[in-house]
Amino acid sequence: MKVAAKWAAGLVVLALSGPGWCAKKVDLDYHVKLLPQSQQAEVRVSLSQGAAVRSLNFDLGRDGDYSDFKADGQWQITGNRGLWQPSADKASLTYRVRLAHARKPGVYDTRITPGWALLRGEDLVPAARLDQQDGVELVSRLMFELPTGWKSVETAWPRIGQNKFRIDNVSRLFDRPTGWMLAGNLGSRRLRLGDTDVTVASPKGQGMRRMDVLTLLTFVWPQVEAAFPRHPGKLLIVGASDPMRRGAYSLRDSIYLNSRTPLVGENGSSPLLREVVQAIGRFNDHDSSDWISEGLGEYYAIELMRRAGGITDERYAAIQARLTKEGKDVSTLKGEHVNGATLARSVVVLQELDREIRVKTHNKRSLDDLAQAVMRVNSINTKEFVQLAESVMGESSVVLDSKLLR
Repeated sequence: MKVAAKWAAGLVVLALSGPGWCAKKVDLDYHVKLLPQSQQAEVRVSLSQGAAVRSLNFDLGRDGDYSDFKADGQWQITGNRGLWQPSADKASLTYRVRLAHARKPGVYDTRITPGWALLRGEDLVPAARLDQQDGVELVSRLMFELPTGWKSVETAWPRIGQNKFRIDNVSRLFDRPTGWMLAGNLGSRRLRLGDTDVTVASPKGQGMRRMDVLTLLTFVWPQVEAAFPRHPGKLLIVGASDPMRRGAYSLRDSIYLNSRTPLVGENGSSPLLREVVQAIGRFNDHDSSDWISEGLGEYYAIELMRRAGGITDERYAAIQARLTKEGKDVSTLKGEHVNGATLARSVVVLQELDREIRVKTHNKRSLDDLAQAVMRVNSINTKEFVQLAESVMGESSVVLDSKLLR
């Protein structure tokens, strides 16, 4: 009997010592009501048990983006930060957020019209520092209340109901909506590529070539899978025409593509593939090392197309000659912002580095191995990039021993 009792007690100890055994699940719900008349959204952040969270300290950004705050508990604004200390029971913080952001007069990054809204989840709920009780796990959901006549909403998060999504970011303590989002009267096309569910959506009448986008991705996707081991479960591509900003831009597991932007440019690069690479790779850099993430995106926008057979050897040689000419006067790659000439030189350096890695490892490794190593770190600078490259090839790099990187 004593042995049995000790054995049972041991099982209890093991159970109690397991990961998350005492995690108390608390609902954190985001309710978003879109208001086209005022070009705003009303957001309600709700906690099923306010006592689980000591405080949320929000970065409110520019003056006027967020307004009309109402809170259960204590709410205080100091400078551009707002501190919420929820009341003990059910608690909510309600506010309004401006959805229309103009990059310059008449050109919009995000926009809400009488028939649709294209927005960033990062704008709905500002970044915040979370101070919560030990042993608490916040379970986050996002729900939209659409204006009368609007049919649907798309986000890059898993759908768990009509206009309702599960928000779960394992890399962050505070789960908040992120990525491109689109709501209204939409046209959508869906396709599963490998392990990824791809959705291409745009407001009706915006000239988005949804099938063209899916066709290009279908053509190139095997090369994407071969180059990058990590693939999102869901990839959302949203688009609209002028007066939305031209070009393509990625956020978490999502891409904005202006419907007038060519899928493949005259220079041989694909704005769409560049942002697919950024969305999958999630390359982050610091210490004036933007050339790394921007260069990898542009390098693979060309390289993946070439590997898929979409660029001939002659065309590839012409692209290399153009890049070399554009970047010939660049004296340094380091800086906070990458212009066209610096980007061209960055791609040339990465092409040379790929050849060096292949030669020194007898074709056992390539720039793909280095890119995958960059994916595994949260952020990287130029010195760390050089160290990673040398660890991949097993010796020092002649290509990276350059005044361009000093």
